Amino acid sequence: MSEDLRGYIFSRVAGDMEAIETALADNLTPYFDKVREIAGHILFTGGKRVRPLLMVLCARLCRYDGSDDKRVSVMFEYLHTATLLHDDIVDGAAMRRGSPAAHVVWDPASAVLVGDFLLARSASIAVDTGRIALMKILADILEDMSQGEIHQLARKGNVNLSEAEYRTIILHKTAVLMEGACRSGAILAGASDAHARALADYGRNLGMAFQMIDDLLDYTADTQVLGKAVGADLREGKFTLPLIHALGRADAGDAETIKRIMGNPDVTDAAFETLKRLLETYDGIGYTRRCAEAHIQEARSALDMFEPSETRTLLEKLADYTILRRT
Repeated sequence: MSEDLRGYIFSRVAGDMEAIETALADNLTPYFDKVREIAGHILFTGGKRVRPLLMVLCARLCRYDGSDDKRVSVMFEYLHTATLLHDDIVDGAAMRRGSPAAHVVWDPASAVLVGDFLLARSASIAVDTGRIALMKILADILEDMSQGEIHQLARKGNVNLSEAEYRTIILHKTAVLMEGACRSGAILAGASDAHARALADYGRNLGMAFQMIDDLLDYTADTQVLGKAVGADLREGKFTLPLIHALGRADAGDAETIKRIMGNPDVTDAAFETLKRLLETYDGIGYTRRCAEAHIQEARSALDMFEPSETRTLLEKLADYTILRRT
């Protein structure tokens, strides 16, 4: 089902994806080859290009007929990639997209600085549009994502993290980027404020669901398929919705078991399997999926004000695929 849906979507956006790939390469433009080498290590070894694709599709939904959409869209992929370079260092992650992380292949300092370069490229592209609204969106995203990551870091290892706080963290560290990409598509097309708000709602809810499924996959996916170690969030002290919900429902004995495993950064495979069983028992897995599905329904509802079209259908199916994906 998920592969059929993925095939449906990407068969219809193949031209857009090819143009986005070209724009990613053409707009990198460092003068020093090592910058391109490090950036390319993560930019061109996988990645779904969801964020630039969202901007392109949202612009099209609002009847954009210009030629700048692909170039403008890559600022969101550069920004996203910069955060991955930085996050892998903060988290001590050894793998990214099935390959050694950039800071492992080179060194942390180089990875940080290339991340900074990508943020600067994003800003340059926004400035080149001459649209203050797009520059403001990019600045707001950077502020929100930075604070979201710091918030998560401050709560690292805290077994008492609430669901409300978890939702605040993922809103700022993930959802705002998709929200901004969708809103930017509307702005580039000169859409009304109402249409821009609707697409922002779509992107925000899609982003919330996307992160919840990411957090779910950390317990349910296969390492080879996921491209990074399963259980990485747990080992890094990031306690996400499956854990938070299960811990809140567990009896005293199982709650202690969950907390003991959560508090051990050197989780054994046996302990991880025990934890997965408890997450199933106390509905942590099912609840997280239902929450993600609720956000997808909100995302779909946000598109109701737009006339039926192939582009609207693609955005709806992209939302559906978010729930079904395995990576």
